[in-house]
Amino acid sequence: MKQPFRFSRDYKQEDTVISVKDIKIGGEFFVLAAGPCAIENQEQYYDTAKLVKEAGANVIRGSVYKPRTSPYSFQGLGTEGLKLVRDLGEDLAIVVETEVMDTRDVQVTAEHVDIIRIGARNMQNFSLLKEVSKVDNPIILKRGMNATVDEWLNAAEYLMQHGNESIILCERGIRTFETTNRNTLDLTLIPYLKSKTHLPIIVDPSHATGRRELITPASKAAIAVGADGLLIEVHNCPEKALCDGKQSLTPDGFQTLCAEIFPYLDQEKRILSGWQDGA
Repeated sequence: MKQPFRFSRDYKQEDTVISVKDIKIGGEFFVLAAGPCAIENQEQYYDTAKLVKEAGANVIRGSVYKPRTSPYSFQGLGTEGLKLVRDLGEDLAIVVETEVMDTRDVQVTAEHVDIIRIGARNMQNFSLLKEVSKVDNPIILKRGMNATVDEWLNAAEYLMQHGNESIILCERGIRTFETTNRNTLDLTLIPYLKSKTHLPIIVDPSHATGRRELITPASKAAIAVGADGLLIEVHNCPEKALCDGKQSLTPDGFQTLCAEIFPYLDQEKRILSGWQDGA
């Protein structure tokens, strides 16, 4: 008899709940990850991280490797930036994550961060997926900009093939004919996926909309349809950001977002892990 896919409800009926340090992701637990798109320097990273943690974030996002459309755009700090990520996680006693792009960087990245992220452009980089599948870190798997749900779930299966079932799916919008926003946010797939997979599903409203004024309403909508968390870009000075400044909230803007979405979590009986009662 053919074995069911590891991502499927046939393989596991109950929701997967992922534990990382003192937080949980999935089930009744909600994760709020925030921070800069790219780590530019220590001051920018630390200043932003301290403010978003104070506002309510329980994971600090920030990339040291940046896949950019233009080869002349800022490409990130590279492996040198990983020490900043590790030190910040220890200094602030908070979960940290970053993206990995190259098979050669997987092991060193896994040693410096709590959560590894696979970006949209690498969702079907099968050599990378196979290498990342060997680490124990939880993995955020972003949906490719042109990927179907089945392709996305099969990419998750690649990550789970060596027994790591701590996979977090991330919807970040797909590329369609519509150009009003940066991408088209596919919120209907959240309840659909809930019936197909036990894995946690989070939403990135920053990349989905590309516009900071739409991040809060998109976040509320994501919570309403059952998302298990949000991945939000915040920069301490967006107008000077080296990438994605237009889709980055200011720290004050993020604080306002938190004040507006926390009541939605209460209504849905969701627990912001590590921050509110019940974590």
